[in-house]
Parts: sequence; C-alpha cells; structure tokens
Amino acid sequence: MDLGLNNKIALITAASQGLGKASALSIANEGATVIICSRDKEKISKASKDIKEQSGSEVIFFQTDLCKEMEINKMVESIIKKYGRIDILVNNTGGPKAGFFDDITDDDWLSTFESTFLSAVRLTRSVLPSMKRNKWGRIINISSVSAKQPIDNLILSNGVRMSVHGWAKTLSNQVASENILINNVCPGFTKTERVEGLVSLQAKDLDISEDQVIDTISSNIPIKRVGRPEELADLVTFLASEKSSYITGQSIAVDGGVSSLPI
Repeated sequence: MDLGLNNKIALITAASQGLGKASALSIANEGATVIICSRDKEKISKASKDIKEQSGSEVIFFQTDLCKEMEINKMVESIIKKYGRIDILVNNTGGPKAGFFDDITDDDWLSTFESTFLSAVRLTRSVLPSMKRNKWGRIINISSVSAKQPIDNLILSNGVRMSVHGWAKTLSNQVASENILINNVCPGFTKTERVEGLVSLQAKDLDISEDQVIDTISSNIPIKRVGRPEELADLVTFLASEKSSYITGQSIAVDGGVSSLPI
C-alpha cells in the first residue's frame, strides 16, 4: 500500500529511543524526510545515523529541550527555512515519573505539565502556519493508555495526558476543514526503555524478578504479551499518511485490548 508519504517532511520529537525512534524509522521507511530531536546530542546523533542506514531516507537531528519554547521555535524555524514546510508533526516526550498522590510535589506537576502538555501546544503552534499555507497536515500525539484507563502509580501521566486529549480534540475540530488532522495514539505496556525502568522499580518494590513482573502484566492483557514499539509506530505512520484522510480527533489505543473507557 502506498501511504503517500514519499517526500513529506516529518518532525518527530523525543526520538532518540523507544516509541519516538520507532515512529521516525517507520515514517522514514515510507520515503519521508525525517527530522528528529532530543536533549541528548549523543543519543539523537546515533539514532539519526541508525534510521538513515535502515531506511535510506534523509534524516537530520536537533539537540532540543522541549521544555524551552525558544529552542522549539528555533528548531522549527530552521526546518522551515531548509525545507519550506513541515507536513507531519509527531509530538512525543519522555514519560512522567511514576508515583502515587502523596509522592508527587507541586514541582512535579508543573514540570510534567510543561514537558507533556505545553511542549505539544508550543510545537503545534509553531508548525500550524506552514500546514495551513499548504492545506495539508498531520499531527499525532503519542500519549498513553493511562489517559483512557488510569494506572494506579502513574498519577502524573493519568492527569496531564488527559489534558492533551482535551486540547487535541478541541483543536482538531478547528482545523479539520483545512485538511489538518490531529489524533492521539495511546500505547499500553510496550517494550521500551521507559517500561523496562518501571518494571525494574516494581520488581524491587515487590522483591520479585523482572520476568515475574512482565508475566503478571502479560496475564492481564487479552493478547497475553507486552507490545513492540513498531506496533505503535505502524499506527503513527498510517495516521501521518494520505490514507488517514477521514480520521481526526480520535484517541486510539494500541494496548492488546486492555483499555475499556472511551475518550
């Protein structure tokens, strides 16, 4: 299937590893020019090289702190100066720290709001003029199944990611007539560095092995296993494509059947 992504310009954030990197590779495999960013210059440089070698597409990278509006604007301005436009934006950030209500401070809430919510708002604000000029755009927010079905020890993620969904749905209605489509994807337990870290913490808390934690998690997933990053990335790529032309304002779970609450 030709997804119509050849020669599109795609910006994928927090793409040095995990779901961001997998999404960048999947989009690059369809022939798009891919721009990726991360705060870690060494990691994002390596990711850029990996994606270029595996896909054959043009890949460039930026060292960017998504909590700093000035750095976001500088990056987007550089991309538009070089390519003339941005067609696709994949908003992604590292997950908020784990913890229960009593573990979380005001500073934790504020930093999560800035990194998870405001980064998506600022990036979207900066790319929308280009999309509006071209009457074409795709914005995909990598969220979490926690926005559909809260997870007990992820109260920061549960709270702030829901605000991303509310904002995205509202904005999607405002720009749909300009052929700019906005959707959220909601990964469940997926084998990424982030989930491996959470598994390690839970194993230590329960004094059991990490394999036992994974087995317990898998037993509560209808498909009976954790996900692979490329399974989420494939959905991101479809939503970024010409083939998704009648899908907007949606929050789609990729979680093996775990979530049940509609958004």
